[in-house]
Amino acid sequence: MPMSRISLLKGKSPEYIRALGDGLQRAMEESFNVPKNDRFQLVHQHEPYEMMFDRSYEGGPRSDDFVLIAITIGKPRSTEMKQAFYRRLVELLAESPGLRPEDVMVVVSSSQGDDWSFGGGRPAASLLGARS
Repeated sequence: MPMSRISLLKGKSPEYIRALGDGLQRAMEESFNVPKNDRFQLVHQHEPYEMMFDRSYEGGPRSDDFVLIAITIGKPRSTEMKQAFYRRLVELLAESPGLRPEDVMVVVSSSQGDDWSFGGGRPAASLLGARS
């Protein structure tokens, strides 16, 4: 079960935010084999003084449309899978909501099954072996 945090500057419409989340989910389904109903996303909109980023470091130039996506995954993915995911994500986000690839930064972290509880106070260790 990936859990994603999407951070961006305030001011985007609900439709824009939905398109971001939809594109992210689709890229994870296609590249990480995440099930369709396995969607857990948090969107954080920040004031300009709350989101500081270098506009040219490694891959810029970045605009005010910059989006930072932090994803925690339950099982590790290969380098090839991650690279395919990054490429597919920027393709989808370019289509909708119209983000430039230079404005998309992604950080993927993996964790162990006992780091998760899907609810009821039960650890998810036994479930994560077969899931995302």
